[in-house]
Amino acid sequence: MTGVVKVIDDPSFFRRYPGTTWTTPVVFPRKRSPGWPHYVAVLVRIDHIVINVTDFARSNAFYRDVLGAALVEIDGRVAYRIGGQQLNVHGPGVSPAMVARVPVAPGNSDVCFEWSGPIDDAVAHLERQGVRVEAGPLRRGGAKGVGTSVYFRDPDGSLLELISYG
Repeated sequence: MTGVVKVIDDPSFFRRYPGTTWTTPVVFPRKRSPGWPHYVAVLVRIDHIVINVTDFARSNAFYRDVLGAALVEIDGRVAYRIGGQQLNVHGPGVSPAMVARVPVAPGNSDVCFEWSGPIDDAVAHLERQGVRVEAGPLRRGGAKGVGTSVYFRDPDGSLLELISYG
């Protein structure tokens, strides 16, 4: 089926089709066909992104201690699992099969993580870990709307952000 992707914001659509949510992209056929209306829900979420580091031991400790990452080994490489997402880690000695046209370099990533509590708790947590807050708390837009963010850096200089919607 060929179609166009639309984000539906008509509340009546969701009452007619239980099980969908406000943010579920829906593919509709270009032309009406027998049995219309029908749809195919195409739910897309980020599975993983790539960061690059210069020192695995230092970065492993940082992402584990500061962000609560579970360190997992996949095909002899390390990855950081944080919530339902994953950071695949490139660095010294890692030769991934596929890379971006301009590969990610140490220090050039910009990643935001959702903090589940008040932003003041995030600031206190960063201070306990010896991590300097570079900016914030500041009001910022994120995936769930407007929240409050603090910015800091990983050991290689990548910009990291914690956003709280509470």
